Amino acid sequence: MQDGLEGKVALVTGASRGIGHAIAERLVAGGMKVALVARTKAELDANAARLGANAFAHAADLREAAACTAAIDATLAHFGHLDLLVNNAGATKRGAFADLADGDFFDGFALKFHACVRLTRAAWPALKARGGAIVNIIGAGGKTPAPDFTIGGPVNSALMNFTKAMAQLGNRDGVRVNAINPGSIETQRLTGRLEAAARAAGIPLDEARKRNLAELNVPRFGTPAEIAEVVAFLAGGRAAYMQGALVDVDGGVTRGLF
Repeated sequence: MQDGLEGKVALVTGASRGIGHAIAERLVAGGMKVALVARTKAELDANAARLGANAFAHAADLREAAACTAAIDATLAHFGHLDLLVNNAGATKRGAFADLADGDFFDGFALKFHACVRLTRAAWPALKARGGAIVNIIGAGGKTPAPDFTIGGPVNSALMNFTKAMAQLGNRDGVRVNAINPGSIETQRLTGRLEAAARAAGIPLDEARKRNLAELNVPRFGTPAEIAEVVAFLAGGRAAYMQGALVDVDGGVTRGLF
């Protein structure tokens, strides 16, 4: 069965690496034209070149309000319309609460929460005109608080609330708004965390991986491609009755009902 994405246009933020790049790759493979947005121009240009003529690179620091509007405008100017917005950008700082400064909290909300809000606002008229969709990539930590994730947890919780609220507006305007909560995914960020844990404990990296999996009580880490597949599903017609859904793709880490 086809995804129903052929000929449509998407904008994917955080598309220079990891989950964002995998999403862009999957959408292009599904027949979409994709604008890749992130801060790192060299990586974006290289990714767009690998993906071919249906990929367009736009470097931007989405912590800046004007950059969010500019990214939407650039996509519309290049492709002519917009059918899908994937808000994926934003990594928040982890660490002991006492070691986190105000600036760390402001930065975490600026890129992951406020950029999502601004991009949604800027993209809404174009998505409304096309009966389009939004998929927010949030994170399992928004449902399970942790003392070393006091920035990311609240940011993710806020984005879940925002997703539900925009879904209500989407019912009025014909825009579907859903979200994915990834668990621990095999990315450079996860590798960095495991390397830091290995150094702190004086153990090999493989042992740090085993310990982390045991703590999470999951058999393995996820892959960016697995998140990308869910994005493709939510963006297509097979998910036409999904609205305001918060889809956990975390290997079973989230054990609560809500």
